[in-house]
Amino acid sequence: MMRAAVRYSPNGNPFVSLFAISRFNAVITHSASAITPRDYSSSISTKGKPWVPKGFENVKCLDDALSLFRQMVETKPLPSLVAFSRLLKTLVNMKHYSAVISLFGEMQKLGIPADVFILGTVINSCCLMHRTDLGFSILAIHLKKGIPFNVVIFNILLRGLFAENKLKDGVNLFKKLVRENICEPNRFMYETIMNGLCKRGHTDEITYNAIMDGYCLCGQMDRARKFFDFMVDKSIEPSIISYSILINGYCRNKNVDEAMQLFLEISQKGLKPDIFTCNIVLHGLFELGRTSSAQKFFVEMLSAGHIPDSYTHCTLLSGYFKNGLVEEAMSHFHTLERRRQDTNIQIYNVVVDGLCKNGKLDKALAIFEKLSVIGLHPNVITYTTMINGFCREGLLDEAKDMLRKMEHNGCLPNNAIYNIIMHGFLQSNKISETKAFLMENDGEELVI
Repeated sequence: MMRAAVRYSPNGNPFVSLFAISRFNAVITHSASAITPRDYSSSISTKGKPWVPKGFENVKCLDDALSLFRQMVETKPLPSLVAFSRLLKTLVNMKHYSAVISLFGEMQKLGIPADVFILGTVINSCCLMHRTDLGFSILAIHLKKGIPFNVVIFNILLRGLFAENKLKDGVNLFKKLVRENICEPNRFMYETIMNGLCKRGHTDEITYNAIMDGYCLCGQMDRARKFFDFMVDKSIEPSIISYSILINGYCRNKNVDEAMQLFLEISQKGLKPDIFTCNIVLHGLFELGRTSSAQKFFVEMLSAGHIPDSYTHCTLLSGYFKNGLVEEAMSHFHTLERRRQDTNIQIYNVVVDGLCKNGKLDKALAIFEKLSVIGLHPNVITYTTMINGFCREGLLDEAKDMLRKMEHNGCLPNNAIYNIIMHGFLQSNKISETKAFLMENDGEELVI
């Protein structure tokens, strides 16, 4: 997750380091190669007291700060990172943002390690200069140095994006942080989002939906609902998308009754639910094991004129299988087979997986072998499901045969498949077969 956060900019483009416009280009190249960090200490004193650079209280201008920095870097061992952090913050308070970035470059060049506080200060300076793009480049260093992510860093970047009127980028970054669980948004992050949008008059529905979606993904349904009601109070009519976001949030948080109540409200407001919204409710009912309600809801969907799509059928089938209703699942599947136009490899994958998990391996294999006859090609998910089914039943030779068939048909196995077979051997206590399999697949990245 963290890789994704720094590999792409909020607008989806790869980050481009802007250090080339200054000494940073040399700094990055140098730090990536042969820098050996210099020793530094947090307690350097002949009297055993923490070393604090003299003159901190006398830093009144940029020249004072630069002079103190030179004194600090010439000290052996180096002073603590707290001292460097304090100096950089002093420069920020004096609004010498470019000097902060320059000194950070010198620190990198000298091999002085940076902590989360120093990087936060530097990124904040970039944003205060309206150079959030440079701040994202520094974030790459953040990852490279192995420093843990911090919600404060992303608050700074979000504030910088909004200050530069990059509203879409800010909202997209916020949603990415929440969806990929990169960091846990706090109250300050939500306030940053709302303040950034409201100050620029963006209080329409692309705005509340984005914030509401973020709350739902965090499981903060009370706040999501408050936003929804706030829209109504502001005479902003919620669309079907607004309702779908909130319904999905309730379903994800196991509150299907509230989701159903909101679903019924849609028609009362003169809107018509789409198939996407119906699929959300159907999935939520099955997830809670309320199969009778799910079946009834599906019938009502059809009566209301909704045309099920592939996701609807996959949801219905997987819901039946998950709740042990194999006959109902197979009945619906055979109905789809007769129509032919409604079937694809995703639906067959759901059926094969459901049969395997319900102890019907022979039927799963029969359906698998029928795929080529009807013109469908198994994908890596199909093969993985069958191999896992064989291993679960202790049929390791059959699992290996399926692996060979997969390779023969030009579908490349992934690490997950090799791991499944390895675990199958180990669970069956077949040590010699395990060693033989390792030798056969020498070079594969197995994780046991």
